[in-house]
Amino acid sequence: MPKLFRVLLPCTFLAVFCTTLTAANALQQPKDFSEIEKVAAEELHQTNTPGAAIAVIRGDRVVFAKGAGISNIETGTPVTPDMLFRLGSTTKMFTAAALVTLAEAGRVRLDQPIGNFVSGLHPKIAALTAHELLTHTSGMLDEAPMYGSQDDDALAREVRSWKEDRFFTEPGDIYSYSNPGFWLAGFVVQEVSGKPYADAMVDRIFTPLGMTHTTLRPTMAMTYPLAQGHDFSPGKGPFIIRPHANNSASWPAGSIFSNVNDLSRFVIAFMNGGQLEGKQVLPPAVIEKLSTPHVDTPDAPGSKYGYGLTIRDFRGVHMVQHGGSRAGYGSLIWMVPDQRFAVIILANRSGASLDKTAEKAMEMFLPLTLKPEPKPQVELPISEAEKAEWVGTYQNLPTDKIEIFARDGKLFLRRGTSELPLRKTAENQVSAGAPGNPRQAQFTFVRGKDGRTLYLHSGGRAFRKAG
Repeated sequence: MPKLFRVLLPCTFLAVFCTTLTAANALQQPKDFSEIEKVAAEELHQTNTPGAAIAVIRGDRVVFAKGAGISNIETGTPVTPDMLFRLGSTTKMFTAAALVTLAEAGRVRLDQPIGNFVSGLHPKIAALTAHELLTHTSGMLDEAPMYGSQDDDALAREVRSWKEDRFFTEPGDIYSYSNPGFWLAGFVVQEVSGKPYADAMVDRIFTPLGMTHTTLRPTMAMTYPLAQGHDFSPGKGPFIIRPHANNSASWPAGSIFSNVNDLSRFVIAFMNGGQLEGKQVLPPAVIEKLSTPHVDTPDAPGSKYGYGLTIRDFRGVHMVQHGGSRAGYGSLIWMVPDQRFAVIILANRSGASLDKTAEKAMEMFLPLTLKPEPKPQVELPISEAEKAEWVGTYQNLPTDKIEIFARDGKLFLRRGTSELPLRKTAENQVSAGAPGNPRQAQFTFVRGKDGRTLYLHSGGRAFRKAG
C-alpha cells in the first residue's frame, strides 16, 4: 500500500469515528427544553386552548414532562403532568391492543366473523371480522355522539340494536374512519373477557402496564387531578363544557381518561418490544400487528392505517401515531420506534393537539429533513369526462350528504347550506373553498372495482356515490 494511503486511511477512520461520537454525544447531552415550552405557550395562545400536558420519551425513559397553561379557566389552576385529560380517538390504539392481546391468547380470531365469538348481533354485523373493525374497513358509517347513557350495559344495547342501515357500503371495500366500528371492537373485548369494557381494559392493558390513574369511568377520573374540558367561541372565549360530555356506549372509540405519566409507560413498552422496567408487559406480536400497515388511506397519499394507528413518514422518519378530538379535549401520541422516540400532548380544548409543539420536540432529538416549503396549488383543467363522472350525490351518514353539480360549465360542491366552487389540484383530487381563502377542504375521488368513480374521500371518511 502506498505511504499516502497508509496515512489517509487512519485519518479518514478517525474523522468518521469522531463524527459518529459527536452525534452520539449530542443525543446524550442534557437538552434545554425552554424552546418546547416557548412554542407550547405560543400555540396555546394561537389555538385559544387553556392548557396542555407534554411528555417527551427517549429510549426507555421520560426526558421531559411538564404542564403548560391552566387546567380550569375559572380557577386558574396550572396544568401538571399528573392531571387527567380525556383522550378522544387516541383511545383506539388501546382498544386495538386489548383485542389483539385476546387474539394472541387464542380467545378470538382477527380474521374470522365476530359472530363466532359474541352473540346477539344482526347477521351482517356478526359477519364482520375484528380485522375489518380495527382497520376502518367495515363499511360502517361514522358518528360520534358525545352524550348518552352512563350505564355499563349501554355498549351491548347499542351494538345489538344495529341492523343493515349501519352500513354505507360493503365491508372490506374501502378505508373509511368509523367510530362505531371501534365501539363494536370494544364490545368484542367486553364479551370475550366476560367483564364490562372499562374493567376489561383495566385487566388487559392498564394494570399490566402500571397505568394506575388511567380509567374510562368519569366517577373514577374525578377523584384524581383532572383538567376540565373547554370549548371556545369568538364572543365568549374559552369556557368549560357543562355538563361533562359522556356516552358509555362510545367509550371504546374515544373516552379514556389518562395523563402523560401513564401514557408514557404504554409508549415505552410499545417502543421496546413490549418490555417495561425489565418485564414483558405486552406480547411483541401485539406491537407488530398494531404497527403493521394494513390499508391505504385514500385522501392521504403515503399514509396507511394499522390497528388503531396511522403509519406515515414525516420529514424523513417513520412514524406511527394517532390523534384525538372530543368535546372539551384533544390529544396526540407520535412515536418513532426506529429512534425510540415519542412525544405525547394532551390539551383541554375540543380538538386541540399542538402539532407545532410536537414537531419542535422531534426537531430537538431526531435527524429530520428540512421542512418542505409550501407549494402553491396549481389549478388543473377538469375534462368533460371527469365532470360527467364526478357529478352526483355522495353519502356516509344519512344526514350528511355531499353533492357535486355543474353550473355554467364549472363544478361546485354543496354540503348542507354551503356551496363552494371546485378546483382540480391533482389526478382525482379537488379542493373546495371560497376564492382567495387559504383554507381549502380537500377531496379525493376513488374508483370502485368496475373502474368507475364510486367514492368521495375527505377527512379520512368515504362517501359513497348514490346509484
